[in-house]
Amino acid sequence: MLSRRHLRVKVLQALYAYFQSGNARIDQGEKQLLLSINKLYELYIYQLSFLVETTRFADFRLEENKGKHLPTAEDLNPNMRFAQNKILSKISTNRDFLKKEHLYKINWSEEKELVRRFYVSMRESDAYEQYMSKPVNSIEDDKKFVLYIIEHLFTEFELLQSFYEEKSIFFVDDYHLVSYLAMKFIKFMDKDFDDLTPLPDLLKTEKDDDNEDLDFVKELFRETIQHSDEWGKLIASSTSNWELERIAVMDVLILKMALTELTVFKSIPIKVSMNEYIDISKYFSTARSKVFVNGILDKLIVDMKASGQIVKTGRGLLDN
Repeated sequence: MLSRRHLRVKVLQALYAYFQSGNARIDQGEKQLLLSINKLYELYIYQLSFLVETTRFADFRLEENKGKHLPTAEDLNPNMRFAQNKILSKISTNRDFLKKEHLYKINWSEEKELVRRFYVSMRESDAYEQYMSKPVNSIEDDKKFVLYIIEHLFTEFELLQSFYEEKSIFFVDDYHLVSYLAMKFIKFMDKDFDDLTPLPDLLKTEKDDDNEDLDFVKELFRETIQHSDEWGKLIASSTSNWELERIAVMDVLILKMALTELTVFKSIPIKVSMNEYIDISKYFSTARSKVFVNGILDKLIVDMKASGQIVKTGRGLLDN
């Protein structure tokens, strides 16, 4: 479910924490990296659970309104479209989801006010009114509204973000990434998804895949640390007008990761690695980083191919 881009970013974050902490034990740094990935999945389950809990709250509120002293016709015959949203209903009864909800001890009973506030803000949105007033209730309409909640309402609801920040330090940086993963899951949810369908794994785990995600993450992290001094000297030699200490820390880490991937992962094309790290630099370093990283990699790749340090194997990779 996580793309290689996401995995590279998680490694970058872990490397930054490792070097900033002065930690000399790679195994401890790797443990923190894997923990951060596991915590990302936990937050993903939390977000699915919050969606389901909102429908439970809606159902409870509608049932409660029926018991008013003087109920209206709307109270007695409520619009159950959101409370019975077909997409969220499928998730709410899925065994794998319930198992993971239990594993992470997710319980919203003490956060009813948080759920209520979100429900109220959702009801005030134009999208909710349009969704609830449609003459036909299709599963595609249900899906589109859930996607709207994740993409727009989750982003705007700061109380939920604050709740997660207090829950775990690992949740702070992954809120928007988890929204992307949840949208991806909902968007491509199979029509046959039912109680017995397993939720998608966070990492690819094919046993016969040489570039299995977990191996990729661990090897990229370890090899970047082990070659850190070597790559540092190479980078310094290519930046004659700059002292290494004056280059942005994230730029140096991005370059070291790129050099590791270029030399260690023989089956990943040069252009793929180069484009990935140039794009990552746009989001995680300075405004000028994209041009800087691009220029340094251009030069180093030419030199390292000539010296035999970069050798790609596999069909179609010899000149890439």
